[in-house]
Order: sequence, then C-alpha cells, then structure tokens
Amino acid sequence: MNRLSLRARLFLLLIVPLVIIAALGAYARYEAAQNLSRQLYDKTLLAVALTISRDVIISEGDMLTEPLLEELTAALGDPVYYRITGPGGSFVTGYSHSPRVPEGIILEDGEPSFFDSLYFGSEVRAVMLRELIAHPRFNGRVTVEVWQTTTQRSALSQELVTESLLLLGSIILSAALILWFGIQLGLKPLLDLRNAISLRTPDDLRPIRRWVPKELRPLVETTNSLFSRLAKAFEIRAAFISDAAHQVRNPIASIVSQAEAALSAPDEATLRQRVSGIAVSARATGRLTNQLLSMERVRGRSLRSLFTQADLATLVSERVRAFAEIQMRRDVAVSFALEGEARPVTCDPVMVEEMLANLLDNAVRYALKPGGELAVTLAFQPETVRLSVQDDGPGVPEDLRERVFDRFFRRSLEMDNGCGLGLAIVADIADAHGGHARCLPCERGALFEVEIKG
Repeated sequence: MNRLSLRARLFLLLIVPLVIIAALGAYARYEAAQNLSRQLYDKTLLAVALTISRDVIISEGDMLTEPLLEELTAALGDPVYYRITGPGGSFVTGYSHSPRVPEGIILEDGEPSFFDSLYFGSEVRAVMLRELIAHPRFNGRVTVEVWQTTTQRSALSQELVTESLLLLGSIILSAALILWFGIQLGLKPLLDLRNAISLRTPDDLRPIRRWVPKELRPLVETTNSLFSRLAKAFEIRAAFISDAAHQVRNPIASIVSQAEAALSAPDEATLRQRVSGIAVSARATGRLTNQLLSMERVRGRSLRSLFTQADLATLVSERVRAFAEIQMRRDVAVSFALEGEARPVTCDPVMVEEMLANLLDNAVRYALKPGGELAVTLAFQPETVRLSVQDDGPGVPEDLRERVFDRFFRRSLEMDNGCGLGLAIVADIADAHGGHARCLPCERGALFEVEIKG
C-alpha cells in the first residue's frame, strides 16, 4: 500500500471499511429475515396442525378432503402431510409413514415441538402436538403430526440472499463512485498547488500566495519556509563566490607579478628577496582562503543549528591556556577569569571555539607587543554568557568601533597583514547564537565583548 498513489490510498482506506460494514449489515439483514420467515412458516404450520386435528375429530377420524389439502398446499406453497395417532399409539388417520423424530424431542400437552427431518429423501419441516381430547371415540391424548417440504422456504431464502447481494453490490458501487469523484474534487487544490509549483523556474523562490484549504496550509507554510531557507542559502553562496573572487584576485595577481619578477632577477640576492616576497604573499593568500572558508562554514552551520549542551568554561579555559603557552615566548602575559556559576550552555562548540580563536588572533595581529597583556573573561549571567577579550594595544577609535565587524574592513594597509574577516566571523557566530558582538570603550587598549544566549 505504501507504493500506491494518494488517491488510491484514500479510496481504499474509505471503501474497504464501508464494504465490511455493508457486508455485515447485509448478513444481519439476511439472518433476521431467515428467523422471521421461520417464525411465520412455523406459526402457519402450527395453525394447519390445529385445523387438521379439529377437522379430523369433527369428522370422527375421516381423512381431509382433497379440496382442503389443495387449498392448504396453495396457501403454503408446499405439499402438506399429516398423521394423527390416538391413545396408546393407535393409528387414526393420515399418512401411514411420518418423518423420523430426532432424539431429545419431548412432547408436553398443548406445547408444539418443531424439528427438521427427511421424508422419502426430501427435507421437511415438521410439528408435533399432543392434546387431551374428550370425545367418545378419541377419549385421551391424541398426537398430531404435520409436515411440509421446504422447497418454498429454500426459494425464499435464495431470494433473500439474492436481494442482500444486490443491495450490497448497489451500496458498494454507489459508494465507490461517490468516493472516487469526491476524492478527485477534494484533491483538486493539492493538484493545482503542484501544477503551480511545477510551472516555476528553478530560481523562482518567492513564497506561495495562492489560497489553499486549511488542511494544506501547514504544507504551504513549510514549503515557503524551505523556499526562504533556500533563497538565503543561495544568497550566501553568491556572496561567498563574489567575495572570494574579489579578494583572491588581487593576491594571486601579486604572486604572479612577483614570480615573473623573480624570473628576471639579475643576481641571487635579488632572486632570494623576490622569492621571499612570493612566500609572504602566498601565506597571506592562504590565510585569506582559510578565513573565507571559515566564514562560509559559520553561515552554513547557523542554517543547520547544530547546537548541543557544551561545557563552555572548560572549552574556553583550555583554548586560552594553549594560547598563553605560545605567547609566553613573546613575553606576553595572558590571564583568564571566570565570573558567575558555570553551567552547560546550548551552543555550537566548534563555532564558539572558532569565535574565540579569531578574537585572540585579532589581538595578536593588531595589539599585543612583547611585554604586553591580554585578559580573557567568561561571565555566566542568568540568561546569557559574556566573553570579553581586552588587550593593552593602541585601541580602536570611537568612529570605527562598529565598522571593525564589517567584512574586509581594515584600518590601514600598512599596519595590517590580515584580511578583514576575523571580526566579521565573530559577529556572524554571535548572531547565530542569538547574541551580538561589540567593541566597547576602555581606559587602554581595545575591549571586545561577545554575548550569547545560554
């Protein structure tokens, strides 16, 4: 059933229970009609038995007349046979042979007993009745046996079965036609929606605005949400390609120019100098490429929301400890402080570590000198977590504190060997965690603060 179309699934799910209910109803009707028919025929057979007994007693044992038997047969539809036995089992009148009485039949005065039996190979329905008669000739208990073939009853049963089958067939056929056309009309809005979407071009990701029944609104809302995410993803990819092409073009051109210049170097000293320049440009290009890929990864992961419970205090402290061990060689003092009660935080640990790495790298490139200081603080607040990184460098002018988070922004080309993406990555990661990144004023150096929900 999983491979069937939606139309066929709906049809089967509706028609099968209906067929079962109709079949049960037809069977119940047939049984009720059978019981009613049996009761009517048995009452008629009892009335015939009483009539025969009275007639025989009145005629003092004579057999029924042929006209009376013919009238009874015509009225009942099947031949009627009878036998009357007097006191002591003496034969009085009627047919000399009667159907075999099943075991367990107990006669009581005035109470009829019905049973099914065979009479010369034919199925018959019989009734036995014992009455106490006060008559000069029949003084005592008289047993009356009347039986009738069941041809008419069988014919009636066949007619009832046929009517039930015809009724069932007509109900099923009518229901099937109604259901089929009903499903066709019911699914029309869904088919119209499918056709409308199929007519769109691959780059048409506008939200669906057409009217749909309320049952289809969740589907349309989900589809619009998918379109929105796809449009955002395509926009991110386009921006990445544009940024990468724009930013990588100049370094590559510089490397090519320096390589061509190295080919024409007049002596070995000049060659070494120019090759050294190529190496510096290549490293800068490599860092730019890594930063671009890092930014793309941040955007992609923010779309997927790969968050989990993380021990942020341990993650930050270990990263700062590794950074401090390296900076000790430059005589740079790095400190780490923990404020508030540490707790697990729902975040993307990989991106949080990337954010901290860019903050520390930014301090190394623009602020920290031999003998300098760097303070990292992780503060747990009731609803948020704040990460602060403060250096003792030249600081950031007030008019540039917001612009430093823009992509590819650099204060000056002379003092900057970065690519202008580190703080932009920090801002994107903070935004993906429902927070923000800021450059705050301080007495000396620069203070960068990132606050995320947690």
